[in-house]
Amino acid sequence: MRNPPRIALPLVVPTVVAVAVALVPPTAGAAPDGGGGDGLARTVELAETTRLADRRALVSGERAYAMGDETGLYPATGWHIKGEMGGFWSQPIKLLDGIWFAVDGAWLGGSGGIATTRYARGWGYQRFEYAQTGGLRVDRVELVPRDGRATLVGLTLTSPTPRDVRLATEAHSELMPSYPWGWTTPSASGETPDSGTVRDGKLVFTDKAAGRDYAAVVGTVSDPVASTTGPGFRGPQEPPVICPTEGPVPARCDDSGYGRGAGGRLEHAVSLTPNRPRTVWFAVAGSDKGERAARSEFDRALRNPAGALRSVVDARRAVSAHTSVDLPGDELLARSVEWSKQNLADSTQSARDLAIRDVDEGRAYPAPAGRIAAARWSGAGFPDYPWLFATDGEYTAHALVAAGMADVAKDHLRALRDVSDLLNARSGKVVHEVVPTGDVYFGANDDAGNTDETVKFPSAVALLWRWTGDDRFRDEMYDFAVRNLRYVQANLDVDGDGWPEGLGNVERSGMGAEKLDSTVYYVRGLLDLATLADSRGDTAVASWARGIAEGLRQRFDATWWDAAGRGYAESIDSTTDPTNDNTRIFQRHWTGLTPMEAELPGGTPLAGQSTALVGLDQRERPCYTGDLGLFHTGTGPTSAPAGNPGPSCDEVVSTVPSERAAFSLNTAVMAVAEGNYGRLAQQRRYTTANARIQLDPTVWELPGAMPEVAPSPDFVANIDRHMTERSMVLQAWGTYGVLWPVVHQQLGVAPDLGNRALAVVPQIPAGQSRIAGRDIRLGGGSVDVSASRDGRRLGTTVSVRGLGGIALTVGAVLPEGASVEQVRVNGSPATFTTVRTARGIEVRVAARGATTRIEVILAP
Repeated sequence: MRNPPRIALPLVVPTVVAVAVALVPPTAGAAPDGGGGDGLARTVELAETTRLADRRALVSGERAYAMGDETGLYPATGWHIKGEMGGFWSQPIKLLDGIWFAVDGAWLGGSGGIATTRYARGWGYQRFEYAQTGGLRVDRVELVPRDGRATLVGLTLTSPTPRDVRLATEAHSELMPSYPWGWTTPSASGETPDSGTVRDGKLVFTDKAAGRDYAAVVGTVSDPVASTTGPGFRGPQEPPVICPTEGPVPARCDDSGYGRGAGGRLEHAVSLTPNRPRTVWFAVAGSDKGERAARSEFDRALRNPAGALRSVVDARRAVSAHTSVDLPGDELLARSVEWSKQNLADSTQSARDLAIRDVDEGRAYPAPAGRIAAARWSGAGFPDYPWLFATDGEYTAHALVAAGMADVAKDHLRALRDVSDLLNARSGKVVHEVVPTGDVYFGANDDAGNTDETVKFPSAVALLWRWTGDDRFRDEMYDFAVRNLRYVQANLDVDGDGWPEGLGNVERSGMGAEKLDSTVYYVRGLLDLATLADSRGDTAVASWARGIAEGLRQRFDATWWDAAGRGYAESIDSTTDPTNDNTRIFQRHWTGLTPMEAELPGGTPLAGQSTALVGLDQRERPCYTGDLGLFHTGTGPTSAPAGNPGPSCDEVVSTVPSERAAFSLNTAVMAVAEGNYGRLAQQRRYTTANARIQLDPTVWELPGAMPEVAPSPDFVANIDRHMTERSMVLQAWGTYGVLWPVVHQQLGVAPDLGNRALAVVPQIPAGQSRIAGRDIRLGGGSVDVSASRDGRRLGTTVSVRGLGGIALTVGAVLPEGASVEQVRVNGSPATFTTVRTARGIEVRVAARGATTRIEVILAP
């Protein structure tokens, strides 16, 4: 349940695009701890040098992550547990508030110490560079080892002269679970104090409150020359400025009122040889299974830290190698594809031994309904939502398959099914929000529920089946997918009109009982379920699902289209008279786009051409779209007391004020909707908007990370907000608006591997002459695609690997108004078909061989 604060402050953003830089970090020599070099070879980084203290920094792996600021310090961050969502985490617990380093008494990054001059973010790691002092250079790299519950920090010291350095390390623990939160019952205010000690030259923190056995271990492999523990020890953030749990907060806080941590200090002597860099590796490791498990993670992390870094970078290069695109004329979008894949890798999270319980939106804390041994998912957003959501995962699944990461999407759906069946007694209802502890904040049978998530689940299964051809996964999910839609029909259509009731994506006041997005995704889900049923020979389910869907499609426009608003109403059924069925409630929310965004089986959007084009044109106007994307709620006359700032596009009076905040999801949905109708010139406005908030240094907060909300007229930029009042610095769902438009719509990759078929029909955006994609993963194989346009000639080349036995169709989308003179396949004239689709007229031919080259010659 996410309702970001609405702040009506204008923000003007210049249109400057950054260029990624390739850097070679210093090569480290033998370290006193035996760790060796820092392990970095040439790699792509994005860097920032301005306002570093105002920007959040993030390094993430599957089993741990750390967030501070870009000076290398750790301000109080986040709002679920106010001020505690930053620091060092290993799901499902937080380990530390922070770790701080001093060289010969001068704190790195601290005021009056050694200033941070540059922050750089690479694929799977981050680096901090510090000002030279007395000829001494200090660099810092951080990463999460693969499959490890630890974060590694490597300090590389370089001196032009022989030198002995006293390196001090301070750490402050905050061992707490990711639930309960600040406002729930029970709340995070009930945290018990941590204990701290030095054992074997390492700082060891524990919390053994009732039912807990949490531990964190901090240090390096060598013995310190001095060590101590106590209540403080926060480096330059000592004494800490405390954020109160309620009410106004100071401009910058160091800790929260929930804090009950312990601290400690280690000192090491480091001897430097002239001009020979030396790296000292530290680990922050932890476990919710006790000190022994935490120590095991610590030892494993420091066994070969340079090797761990190389392994992380190699794994991220492997992520980059899939879906490698070349988009001459739109290089920003190509770079966004690269970084979006890394964002998805950053977002992949997992936890073990989840205790599943319904906490009733924070009002209860019953005994667990049961436990799940392990779960893996695509985390929604950092730092306040790195957990399991249905809404986020179902949108993100499209980006994941396009990126070649279908395995993550499969695991996400498995986790949703397992939690939902356990909590909801196999009713078929999909839970909404699951914290890594296993606490389900919303989505139990007794909740109003998010209908859109339950109806979207069968479509997510069908998506993965089409992209992977994995019949086992289809069969594993099929029963749950059937129960999803049986549940909706039996429980969420009280008035019997066919339109499902319940909450949808938008959580705003004044909406009717039946939501547009839930209806759209219900129709799609029924048709996708029918497709799955057909493939299994389940004619009864196929007939049932298809029959309902077709009946709703026939009545759809007459019920939902609002001609006066030039768009679809976001809900129906009067809020004052719920028996008055089908009263349209038009509020200008972004969900009005979903009939154009949702692609039905066969590639047809739900909205017909006549209404779709009117609705899309309307949404492109300034009352709906700003410089950085689509607004949550457009402007127009309103009966709300606050009124509506900004231009008005129609005279329909709404019951809610506008909300000119451009969420990356809203913008993604608009980009996909434009692409469904072949409007790639219009689409570019929205793909560029999401790419800019990720890659434009005049806009980004964290280089390369796509945030939840863009700087917008009613949402001041995160960098100008308090650290405890920001939207997510990295939100996975925005990648839907980059990867899906490029791979599925521009490159035209449309697999149906479950039925042993693949179509590749590219559409080249206006103003571009060539687009290409390499190693787009499909099941156990892959496809390469290139498309070109040269005067009257359109070319498409498709090469497939590891996809034997499929029927391959290759083609091209014709420019508007064009007709075909001839088609050649592998140099010879060939027969072809033309099909009119929502994208335009498509030329299609049957492929011949592993590589097929077609040439479409347009009539003069």
